[in-house]
Amino acid sequence: MILKGKTIVVTGVANEKSIAWGIARSLHTQGANLIFTYHKEKSLRKLKKLLNDNDIEPLCVVPCDVMYDESIEEAFLNIKKYTSKIDGIVHAIAYADIGSLNCNYVDISREQFITALNISAYSLVAICKHAKSLLIDGGSVVTQTYLGSERAIRNYSVMGVAKAALEASVRYLAVDMGGIGVRVNAISPGPILTSSASVIEGLEEQLNYMKENAPLQKNVTQEEIADTSMFLLSHLSSGITGETIYVDSGYRILG
Repeated sequence: MILKGKTIVVTGVANEKSIAWGIARSLHTQGANLIFTYHKEKSLRKLKKLLNDNDIEPLCVVPCDVMYDESIEEAFLNIKKYTSKIDGIVHAIAYADIGSLNCNYVDISREQFITALNISAYSLVAICKHAKSLLIDGGSVVTQTYLGSERAIRNYSVMGVAKAALEASVRYLAVDMGGIGVRVNAISPGPILTSSASVIEGLEEQLNYMKENAPLQKNVTQEEIADTSMFLLSHLSSGITGETIYVDSGYRILG
């Protein structure tokens, strides 16, 4: 129960396949008090069912649309009604238009580029900005990235650029937030079958290739990603910030 008494905000739960949901379960197992944000009513209904089915009683559930600063500000004002401080944030929000993924990067529109970078990268900056007043005893922020940030992965296109911006943001935020005792890190998992990832053409091939070629000769699981995130949100990682931690069965080390 290494997170007993800690309060952590979890974003990005869409359904039971979501990496964010796996993290929430791991945090709950370790005694954390959980706060959830949601975007659409459909997501809220699914989240409520997951919480009920798993006997998880959240501190609160608040709406938050990261496209708008006003919505993020209101979300944290709502959170302040339930707690005077938080100890961590799970940032698991990313989006790109399907048409901008399964295409050549050179062909994406300016609007598709801005949307992907806004939601997938700037949202972390905006959330940290509005959460600072609640992170009064320091804490930890963890986001989710992917190898497409540093390698050109087929059919990942603009999302790879967005993840590169996200990782750079992690480093700069680590410097800015370090002054108030807040650590900022990223997890870079291997490919995993989530609802959002399923729209990427060739995902099954990637999963098979990784299973055959990664040093551990297996795909990563939701639980492995979740437990690493939980570690970064706990005091056990108190000396780590500004890092990208790879949970990919060792695939990245291959030439």
